[in-house]
Amino acid sequence: MSPPVGTLPAPRAARVRSPSWRDTRLLVGVLLVLASVAIGARVIAAADDTAPVYAARTTLPAGTQVRPDMLDVVRVQLGAAAARYLAAGTRLPAGRVLLRSVGAGELIPRSAVGEPSALRRRPVGIPVDGAVPAGLARGGLVDVWASPRLRQADAGAFGPPRRLAAGAEVYEVSASTGALAASGTTTVQVLLGEQELAAVLDAIANGARTAVVPVPGSAPAPGGG
Repeated sequence: MSPPVGTLPAPRAARVRSPSWRDTRLLVGVLLVLASVAIGARVIAAADDTAPVYAARTTLPAGTQVRPDMLDVVRVQLGAAAARYLAAGTRLPAGRVLLRSVGAGELIPRSAVGEPSALRRRPVGIPVDGAVPAGLARGGLVDVWASPRLRQADAGAFGPPRRLAAGAEVYEVSASTGALAASGTTTVQVLLGEQELAAVLDAIANGARTAVVPVPGSAPAPGGG
């Protein structure tokens, strides 16, 4: 005889088991999460594998004293090569100068910095009459020419020009002040070796008319000083 309606036995509810460490799917999920975290950390670390080093803010010719106001701090990924450059955050070597020209934005190599006594060239000021030649810029290269004053001829007579120095680096360009300013004279300081220096100083001392001629293509890029 069938039991009356409403008295049927209720179905037994399925029991929900708590996850167990023995559950393969749980272990696989945990391993996947850990692997993702490890890979993400490695990617982030590799992306930030940079070192702060000093770079020239403008073109700096040889003989320039290394000072913080002339430098920018940049982060670059150099690996082991980072030791070859001046690290930012460290004290700059006092009294040291650049032994060669460094272009704007160029990293400062440790090998390019040394004692002033290590320089083989010296800056000498050359007066230039009239307008400064086009393309003349700090860090660029120029040829130095001089026309000797003729003693036997009339006052103001000069002989044919001759080149005293070729490819000399421009150290500084400055307009003259005082009485010379009215004449429109500009002084161009160039770095010269001992032999060239003697010839240029002799020409200036004996009243020669001097001129500097820029070497085409040697001027620093715009913004380089």
